[in-house]
Amino acid sequence: MRQETTILSIDTPGQGLHEVTDPILRWVQEGGIAEGLLTIFCQHTSASLLIQENAAPAARRDLEAYFARIAPEDPVRYDHDDEGPDDMPAHLRAALTQVQLSVPVIDGALSLGTWQGIYLFQHRRTAHARRLALHLMGE
Repeated sequence: MRQETTILSIDTPGQGLHEVTDPILRWVQEGGIAEGLLTIFCQHTSASLLIQENAAPAARRDLEAYFARIAPEDPVRYDHDDEGPDDMPAHLRAALTQVQLSVPVIDGALSLGTWQGIYLFQHRRTAHARRLALHLMGE
């Protein structure tokens, strides 16, 4: 049994779903572990992770619009606004999604479905450098 770890830095231009499948897959393939389990952990409270549709851009737009409706930016709704009006809505959106994913690795590849991709869901409006901790364990 072997283990590999890294911190992957992702620059996001702002709010939205940003696909990170390719850099994660490259790292997995470079590690040389053919069979195992990959854990991806987002080290932030205003961003999250999703496995989601990666073929139809409309699916991403609909998801982004849905989260904007259920956790809107509205200064009268929230006490917490230390970093601006998008601060608390970003925390709510992260709380409703997930900050950790597990993906099996089979034959040196991520065992995602045909239309699945891994997304960093940036909940803040401005550009950020986000950190993903990757841990791969296997043989």
